Amino acid sequence: MTPLTKTYRNSTRIVCDLLTITQCTDRNGIAVTSLCQKSNLSHGRLQNFLSILTGSGLINQIKFDGKNTFVITPKGKLFLERSEE
Repeated sequence: MTPLTKTYRNSTRIVCDLLTITQCTDRNGIAVTSLCQKSNLSHGRLQNFLSILTGSGLINQIKFDGKNTFVITPKGKLFLERSEE
């Protein structure tokens, strides 16, 4: 029996995961809570990544029904395509 080893994601992998999750949502975007759960990140760590992603123009933050939601931008889609190559 082989021991289980943990594999950790680097920042680039986390950014790609967040963009993929955001891309898979509808045009109304994804809420912070859902993004936390699907990306397996704490709220604080997610907020750091969201500020980086919105600052660089890879995702947009929009208000929808009084909640903050996030949608991927064309620049984010391009980044995701190039990172998968």
